[in-house]
Amino acid sequence: MSYGGSKGWKSYSRAPLAVRATVALAITLAFLLIPAFGDQWAYSHLYRARLYDLDWAMALRATGTLYVWIPVALIIWLVQRERDAALAKRRALLVLGSPVLAGLLCEVMKLLIRRERPDVDAGSWVFRAWSDHTFSTAGLATPSSHTMVAFGAATMLARMYPRARWVFYVLAWGCGATRVLSHGHYLSDVTFGALLGWAVGWGVWMQWGAVGSGESAKSDA
Repeated sequence: MSYGGSKGWKSYSRAPLAVRATVALAITLAFLLIPAFGDQWAYSHLYRARLYDLDWAMALRATGTLYVWIPVALIIWLVQRERDAALAKRRALLVLGSPVLAGLLCEVMKLLIRRERPDVDAGSWVFRAWSDHTFSTAGLATPSSHTMVAFGAATMLARMYPRARWVFYVLAWGCGATRVLSHGHYLSDVTFGALLGWAVGWGVWMQWGAVGSGESAKSDA
């Protein structure tokens, strides 16, 4: 399965990591600003009280935590280590490392953007002053950390197991949807987190995942 057919994509994939990260960030910023116009509408019309009393909602939310991806990484290592120990170790580290990096970047973005959660003022935007808990992300919303972690993991798994990629992305979008439906996040928090998590996953894969054509072939098997 090839993802590099176009000349433009090949040029992008060969660019330095800093350039690729900058382009990816510019795209994700667009996916923050455009959905932001629908934040208030989504807050008013998309809500489910006591959503997380439902098992399926809690299961989807959990995909935005390392409580899911640490066991998944361990399973990949245990299952594949007898066949190819080096590959098993690398894949386990990638599956764990991608959501970890996504989560860390999310915390930095929250400190910079400083937008409070929707329920602070009934869906209206409220930004925290720099003097107020300067280095704490508690109560900050943008981007959604659950969504970003879920997409960081889903993107990596989609690269490794492309035949099942739709399963990973459905789970990640489901995680994001619960964050909007529970009033935990604005719509734009989720779209921004999704695109940024995807960008982290792609960046990690291109830098450390696709180690030569042999690895690419194995990932598509």
